[in-house]
Amino acid sequence: MSDHFSRVLSRPEFIALMAALMALNALAIDVMLPALPYMGEALGISSENERQYVISAYMMGFGLAQLAFGPLSDRYGRRAPLLIGIVVYILAAVAAVFSPTFGILLALRFLQGMGAAGTRVIATSIVRDMYSGRAMAEVMSLTFMVFMAIPIIAPGIGQVLLLTGPWHTIFLFMGGLAAVFGLWAFIRLPETLALGNRRELTLGVILDGFRIVLTNRVAFCYGLAGTFTFGALFGFISSSQQIYVDIYGLGVYFPVAFAAVAALMAVSSFTNSRIVSRVGMRRLSHGAMLVFTGMSAVWLLLAWIGFLPIWLFLPILAVIMFCFGWAASNMNSLSMEPLGSVAGTASSVFGFIQTIGGAVIGGFIGQQFNGTVVPVAAGYFVMGVLTLIFILIAENGRLFGVGSENAHTDMSHHAAH
Repeated sequence: MSDHFSRVLSRPEFIALMAALMALNALAIDVMLPALPYMGEALGISSENERQYVISAYMMGFGLAQLAFGPLSDRYGRRAPLLIGIVVYILAAVAAVFSPTFGILLALRFLQGMGAAGTRVIATSIVRDMYSGRAMAEVMSLTFMVFMAIPIIAPGIGQVLLLTGPWHTIFLFMGGLAAVFGLWAFIRLPETLALGNRRELTLGVILDGFRIVLTNRVAFCYGLAGTFTFGALFGFISSSQQIYVDIYGLGVYFPVAFAAVAALMAVSSFTNSRIVSRVGMRRLSHGAMLVFTGMSAVWLLLAWIGFLPIWLFLPILAVIMFCFGWAASNMNSLSMEPLGSVAGTASSVFGFIQTIGGAVIGGFIGQQFNGTVVPVAAGYFVMGVLTLIFILIAENGRLFGVGSENAHTDMSHHAAH
């Protein structure tokens, strides 16, 4: 880590700022959930399924724009594209308050997602600029912990805002918070990409960056593995209201059950940050995925038989989601580890694949909902198996290989050959 950087920003402040930037994205999805019926009503949309487009439009903008922010940040540095992304996010959120039609609201949500893409891609790139190996995994875990904590509190924040004013206040809140975080980054965050490491912004160089990312077996396979685990998670999130309310009859306690799962993932990320430097990213993520897949098989079997009361369902889900927390942040770090020279492009490619891929897989799993938890359990099991297959491909058929996690490896030049 550079001396200049450590003088400017302490490690706790650095982690807090990265987490805050990433949290803008999670907030933009989860804080909206309580407001969907009111927005639909105000803009003449009665169908529950159509209201979900407020989330989908945002996710599509968020997924697609990540492909652009990576090469831009590898060319112009991290600060300028990050701040531009935040400004786009703020303007779209404020403009959404004045949406005359549902179509315009969706267009603005798409734009807001595009702005948020800058925070996701560039925060990950900045972490990779400053740290490598197990130190990077530790910082990534702590960032993930705050990121996971947002779904615990965001629906509650949305609910409180709805009590104090119309649904428009939620957009003003998002814009205001983004302005605060943007100002914090503007004042405190130095440029982390050295001039010597900047890449030209020509089609050839961009395509070469994408080629380095896509042909690095270890990085690409871990990137895909992350896509499958996120697909399983999105499948659960899409069906969570139906599972907790329709199957288990939790009614108004649904947000509490939802928050408990997110809290568990935050705890999992925190424990990961404490032990990853001793145990290693590979051992933790591989072990977690074996337990994740095994417990998903048990869940699927019990759901299939028809014996899954809530007192059995919740502990099984708890173990699976705890393992998800360990697997996700470590696999994210393992996908970025070999690609320090193209960190921005790598972050954008994996962000794009995981957002779009995860949303498509999760949407498909969600659509299979049939009044039982069988489709979601099957989704978790199948995604777990696929994740393990790609981990084995990445590691040449060996699990728990310690590799060279402590070394500052930069294998991207190997991929070029």
